[in-house]
Amino acid sequence: MEQRVSLITLGVRDAARAKAFYEALGWRPREGDEGIAFFQAGGMIVALWDRVQLAEDSGVDDFGGWGGITLAHNVRSREEVDAVIAEAEEAGASIPRHGAETFWGGYSGVFIDPDGHAWEVAHNPGWPIADDGSISLGP
Repeated sequence: MEQRVSLITLGVRDAARAKAFYEALGWRPREGDEGIAFFQAGGMIVALWDRVQLAEDSGVDDFGGWGGITLAHNVRSREEVDAVIAEAEEAGASIPRHGAETFWGGYSGVFIDPDGHAWEVAHNPGWPIADDGSISLGP
């Protein structure tokens, strides 16, 4: 298996609301089958799909709780962390942690989308971001 992630699918309770939230963040969807929205996210894809259908398709029991996964969006500066957190809040996200210094020497905050998916927005000076938005672990 090659070391990469190609697609992240987020299970959502209301597909139209979820799509509208991500569009409010400036993401532009490419429509898929009915009820699925796909977003090109750098070198990978993020999809929004009905949570019940996703659980059934994945063969898992959905207990409705947090799945133990946090998504991350790295940015080029501390100021950009604060701007993205503010943009997410304006779009309807809850903000459990505003931008602040981290124990690992960076700066990050967290927003929760309307379906409870946690996104860390981080500036890590040791992980450079290329012009195309791709990130690397550094030298």
